[in-house]
Amino acid sequence: MKAALISAPGSVSVETVEDPAPAPREVVVEVAACGLCGTDLHILQGEFAPSLPIVPGHEFAGTVVALGTAVTELAVGDRVAVDPSLPCHECHYCRIGRNNLCDHFSAIGVTVPGAAAEYARAPVANCVRLPEHVRTEDAALIEPLSCAVRGYDVLRSQLGARVLIYGSGTMGLMMLELAKRTGAVSIDVVDINPERLATARQLGCDHAVAGADEVERPRGWDVVIDATGNERAIQDAVGRVARGGTYLQFGVADYAARTTIEPYRIYNEEITITGSMAVLHSYERAAALFATGVLDPEVFVSDRLPLTGYADALERFRQGKGRKILVVP
Repeated sequence: MKAALISAPGSVSVETVEDPAPAPREVVVEVAACGLCGTDLHILQGEFAPSLPIVPGHEFAGTVVALGTAVTELAVGDRVAVDPSLPCHECHYCRIGRNNLCDHFSAIGVTVPGAAAEYARAPVANCVRLPEHVRTEDAALIEPLSCAVRGYDVLRSQLGARVLIYGSGTMGLMMLELAKRTGAVSIDVVDINPERLATARQLGCDHAVAGADEVERPRGWDVVIDATGNERAIQDAVGRVARGGTYLQFGVADYAARTTIEPYRIYNEEITITGSMAVLHSYERAAALFATGVLDPEVFVSDRLPLTGYADALERFRQGKGRKILVVP
């Protein structure tokens, strides 16, 4: 089969590789679409170097084409979305229910071959069958949505919160859509990309601005979310949290990124600083939400590109062009 291959830091190509074969409790999925995200750029940069070479791609959906010998829950022809998480279920964090913090973290497309390919292998337990009205390609959005759902699990945001989101790429826009459904009284979005800000306005935020100073909020915001991973944005965002408020680090920052905090302010104003990492007991809920139409794929997906153009798709994503980019094998 054809697959994208990151063979070394900065090196990506489309190659012919061996077709996957399922283990007893696995299936093989013919990939309908695979999304790109910041994690793929980190892999390309070599930040998961022990995993290289790797076929990337952890946001995907497709059709089951082969079953392991012990699979009874699915049939060939079933359309599924796939949770890429592969926790060990044995370490301390898995045993206390924090599988996303697994000591032996593994994921499809990160540490084992992924879905930037014609076919991908997955545990049957990770597959969610799609309802008839959900288009298979669109269901690649379920994985990033499940990360956003996890973010709101961490926030436990109260009704009536004033929310500020840094970044109006795919993840920032998903956080915007969920904020609208968790009782926020106002939602403001900061980005320096005019095209992305226009999409945030289309989705109904209160203000879509290039800087938080453009919004009159002298007491700050109850909930501030970074969905950029950008060092300068993070530094500014932490300073916008209201007394008693919460800051969520949701964007994936570079390992070397550094910001400064004021410990006295955190103490004196009872500010919570927290993070949200990947998926935790949120994938099936995200699939259920997606089936209700919580996201409009025609708004969220800006590009559907062939697998042969995977390197160009990554570069387009790195430059911040468009919104969600899907590779369609």
